[in-house]
Amino acid sequence: MTVSVVMPVYNAVDTVFQTLETLRAQTFQGLEMVVVDDGSTDGTTELLRAQKDLVLLERSHRGIVPALNDGLEAATGTYIARMDADDFCHPERIEKQIAFLEAHPDLGLVGCRVGFGGNREAQAGYATYVDWINSLTQPEEIALNRFVESPLAHPSVMFRAALLPRFGTYRDGNFPEDYELWLRWMAAGVKMCKVDEELVIWNDPPTRLSRTDERYSIDAFYETKAQYLFQWLEKNNPHHPELIVWGAGRVTRRRAEILSKYGIRISHYIDVKPRRLNCGTPVLQPSEIPPPETCFILPMVGNRGARRKIADFLTTNGFVVGKNTLFYG
Repeated sequence: MTVSVVMPVYNAVDTVFQTLETLRAQTFQGLEMVVVDDGSTDGTTELLRAQKDLVLLERSHRGIVPALNDGLEAATGTYIARMDADDFCHPERIEKQIAFLEAHPDLGLVGCRVGFGGNREAQAGYATYVDWINSLTQPEEIALNRFVESPLAHPSVMFRAALLPRFGTYRDGNFPEDYELWLRWMAAGVKMCKVDEELVIWNDPPTRLSRTDERYSIDAFYETKAQYLFQWLEKNNPHHPELIVWGAGRVTRRRAEILSKYGIRISHYIDVKPRRLNCGTPVLQPSEIPPPETCFILPMVGNRGARRKIADFLTTNGFVVGKNTLFYG
């Protein structure tokens, strides 16, 4: 059994050596560390050349997706672990994830809980997101929440290399490459789980791509999610293509319009405030929601506190996530 760690690097001279040291400290021996230098200009390249235990690929600066795919092509491991150049591993991370995949042959990918490596006050939104993904550890939880937000921290995952020729590598486009990969693989039936331990410190520097790259914008997330949500609804909504959207604000309606491109028909909106919409779609109060056997409800309320209240309300009224409701963040 072999394991390859694939790590793209761009201008990470201040952190990459410490990251490599956390990989060298792994209890699992014999890691293949495939590092792709994506045209660094800050001294990273020279630092990496001095490391004698790497498979180092030097490339011109093309971006993270070509770097990732070059790394995957060079990797020889049965398992592929991801790592970023500014995050850190617990010494037992690789060993525990291998053991998990070996013990669960039905799983294609395993992540772990992650420690938030940032300032919880200054970066409260990201910290809350980390808490949310850490709450999702089981395959069904991950699968049913995948349309809320990306349920996995990219540098925390390990997957079977055999998935790549079957379901494809990272795609480049106007979307977050990791989230698109999870959605595509889960749509193909790949089961994903997490080791219920914090095995990676997920740092949150100002230069993190999710903060600076337009592919990680909210609109890009919704455009990416819409096509895979449509596929899921085709298979699982007994009233397809009709559904009810919970949330009638302007932003929610704009994002709901993306779904209409795929032929989804919104019969009603739900809102706690009486509204009249220019689009002509009726608005229901929560007390007016039809019985669960007669409709499918897609809550699209982004506020996590409101989402929890909606979930409690729907559960109390007989709705079951994955059967007649699904959350779309």
